[in-house]
Amino acid sequence: MVAEPLGVVAAGHPRSAQAGADVLREGGNAVDAALASMLAAFACEPLLTSLGAGGYMLVVEPGGAPVLLDFFVEAAGRGVDPGARAELVPVSVSFGDAIQVFNIGPASVGTYGMAAGVHEASSRFGRVPLAELVVPAARLARQGVELNGPQAYVIEILAGIVTSTPECAALFAPDGRVVRAGDVVRQPELADALERLGSEGPAPFYTGDIAAAIVEWLADRGGIVSAADLASYAVVEREPIRVSYRGREVLTNPPPSAGGILIAHALSLLDASPELPDVAGVVETMERTQAERTPEFLEGLDDPTFVARFLARRTSLGSTTHVAVLDREGWACSVTCSNGSCSGVMVPGTGVHLNNMLGEQDLNPLGFHRHPPGRRMPSMMSPTAVLRDGAPELVLGSAGSNRIRSAILQTIIRVIDDGLEAGDAVRAPRVHFEDGVVYAEPGIDTEPLERAGRAIGRFRELNLFFGGVQAAARDARGRLSGGGDPRRGGAAVVVEAG
Repeated sequence: MVAEPLGVVAAGHPRSAQAGADVLREGGNAVDAALASMLAAFACEPLLTSLGAGGYMLVVEPGGAPVLLDFFVEAAGRGVDPGARAELVPVSVSFGDAIQVFNIGPASVGTYGMAAGVHEASSRFGRVPLAELVVPAARLARQGVELNGPQAYVIEILAGIVTSTPECAALFAPDGRVVRAGDVVRQPELADALERLGSEGPAPFYTGDIAAAIVEWLADRGGIVSAADLASYAVVEREPIRVSYRGREVLTNPPPSAGGILIAHALSLLDASPELPDVAGVVETMERTQAERTPEFLEGLDDPTFVARFLARRTSLGSTTHVAVLDREGWACSVTCSNGSCSGVMVPGTGVHLNNMLGEQDLNPLGFHRHPPGRRMPSMMSPTAVLRDGAPELVLGSAGSNRIRSAILQTIIRVIDDGLEAGDAVRAPRVHFEDGVVYAEPGIDTEPLERAGRAIGRFRELNLFFGGVQAAARDARGRLSGGGDPRRGGAAVVVEAG
């Protein structure tokens, strides 16, 4: 009789996924594996996430109530004179078939939550000491990671950001040219910081010497993260949104994040029809969902009663890198963390590359620097789990800014409605509706959309514009599968017993 696999790990880089798989093999649970993968991603996916980032983790514990840990970035500025704030620096980024503007620099940096979130998740749910979990990530950072094609592409399109400061350029353009596939990126200061996180916990990053260095560096350059902002930061436990879909229960990220409630709304619209959704129906649902993202919606996200009021009017409720893990014991962990497009601000001696969340237009659609200090930013990030009869059937999430919700929605449809394994569902072509345009990857039949008068933005190949989904699934017969998104160089490992 073949032993049941220990679990499955899907992450944004093969070495990140392997770090999580090794932890499962050594007796860790899904949360331990997810943390190991996430920490390794700091070295393997150095622009997408870092100790200066933030995120969300959804944990489904066997026999326990699902928990969403919110350690996302907060608006900064406690005790800071707004008149001393520097201007945001706009940088245009080309995805080949679409262009997006990101704003960077010291004034784009928000109060990070990563170190606090890692420590909280490990303390509450892990069984492997954090000091052990950081070892593989620190080794990768110190020895260096050879850039693969997808990560080199990320650095290439963000060249305007990684060359914006001498500190960032020293790492990603050391001889005057941006690093390419095959080059090795070493981050010895990150290795030191990871080891300190493992041995000392988050204190150095919020009240200690690392925090002081970051605050001073930013203040000298017009940033607004203060000592009070960092000292006040705390991880928040939230109850996931719950929504029914095809007889399952879907759990996802609640407000003040914006993405989860929009995914729940879209699933409810699709669930109202017994017919399987076609591309036209999916696009119509995306359009209706986007229409809900009004100024009133965005202002209401911080209201504790908002979820009930929003969904009650609209649904038939019965409720950027990612790591998804399922283990043999029934644990599920879905964690999305992001540095935005990164700010270009790296503080010497700390190993911390800071986020640019205060400059991300998708997170600030009503205008920049409008959120009061201490308010969580309204991210689209949405770690999600689909339960069948109370047990995790699918855990997933995505990177990709506004495309997160469409990427997650389509992956759920592919697994639940189309019956695909996780890998095939993740690799399937996607569409995204925004500002009156349907963006489509090759393989999407756009003829019905064109007949309906839709404007089509065609991509010539799969592209990271459409997100970076990582997914882990267990089918009705108990077989595990994983999908790492090829759009961002993702990988999945099924960990065999023995």
